[in-house]
Amino acid sequence: MTRTGAWLPDLRRSIDNLLMHKLRSLLTMLGMIFGVGAVLSMLSIGAGAQQQVMAFIEDLGVHNLIVEAREAPDRNTWAKTRQQSPGLTFRDVRVMESTVPGIDSLSPRKRFIPSKLVPKPQGDAPVVYGVGANYLAIGGIRLTSGRFFSENEAAGAEPVCVLGDAARTALFGLDDPIGRFVKVNEQWFRVIGTAGPQAVAQSDVAGIPAQDRNNLVYVPTGAAMFRLEDNYSAIRDEIDGVYVRVKPDVDVTTAAATVRGILAASHRGADDYALVVPAELLAEQQRTKRIFDIVMVALASISLLVGGIGIMNIMLASVLERTPEIGLRRAIGARKTDVIRQFVIETTLIAVIGGILGLALGAAMSRLIASFAGWSTIVTPGSLLLSFSVSVLIGLVFGVYPAVKAASLDPVQALHYE
Repeated sequence: MTRTGAWLPDLRRSIDNLLMHKLRSLLTMLGMIFGVGAVLSMLSIGAGAQQQVMAFIEDLGVHNLIVEAREAPDRNTWAKTRQQSPGLTFRDVRVMESTVPGIDSLSPRKRFIPSKLVPKPQGDAPVVYGVGANYLAIGGIRLTSGRFFSENEAAGAEPVCVLGDAARTALFGLDDPIGRFVKVNEQWFRVIGTAGPQAVAQSDVAGIPAQDRNNLVYVPTGAAMFRLEDNYSAIRDEIDGVYVRVKPDVDVTTAAATVRGILAASHRGADDYALVVPAELLAEQQRTKRIFDIVMVALASISLLVGGIGIMNIMLASVLERTPEIGLRRAIGARKTDVIRQFVIETTLIAVIGGILGLALGAAMSRLIASFAGWSTIVTPGSLLLSFSVSVLIGLVFGVYPAVKAASLDPVQALHYE
């Protein structure tokens, strides 16, 4: 008999046996179904959460360095800090420009929260970012219409602005804002461009405050500083952020070390700023994701382990139940490998069918979690393959012992077993 000819009868026999005991087969599969569903849903939750953070970090730019000022919460704290450090200033910017190796471009930032906006925004009021003209490249901003302000407009502190995706919708709805005006406090700014959507983090990331990067109004730094009123300017740094972009062939870690040295010297060790290196954050998030996936799979695999024990228990009971059948097969010439093959096929069928149903359950659970909890979940091909593979592997491992036990039965004793 050919190899295929040996497998097909055992496959049909295994299917018939499973269908003969439908309820028992289903109950045996439940452990695998819930185990695979738990593994897949946990991986999808982890993948969704990590994707948001990693997309945000990638949008920050892997060739960028970001300095964020830590603003004083009150005047007393500010006065105490200023005895040690002058805060983040344009002097820091000039020293970075002349010292940091391989700088491609650099932009200071001055952030304002407007007290009055016209048109009146629908929802949260946009935040004003005063930045340089080169921020378009540094920030990876993708314009959907119009243009960004030029170097000449930035140098002249011209009253022009570019709207973020959410800011455009909040201020003008579906209307085209290009050429129209936005009144920030008491100053009118002409809209010259709109930006596309950017990734957003739901919480602070390594010193970068959680903020909707789509709900921004970009204006030249000079226009923000000289044209806008700010009631809190007395206790704020001269600037509150610096974006540094290094050339692709420059080691970001080396550039970051230089920036740290500059700020440590000028701020005299005061902890009033944070240096964010997106490339380092991205690498750390990738390591964290791998560890998270391993832990989640290990925890969820406990359910699969219970399912595997259930398979072994049922198959051992099946061996006892079918002892006369096994003895008859051995008596008419079946080899030990034939008996082992039949039982392994049955356990594989249970694991495969349970795994497929578990994948369906896990995908459904991921959708429900995303709908009701508001979490982002992603079912990836890798998580599907991993969940299914672990299911089949556990099914095979726990099915081998009952199969070997069945094949080890003495044919004569098996025929007389009652």
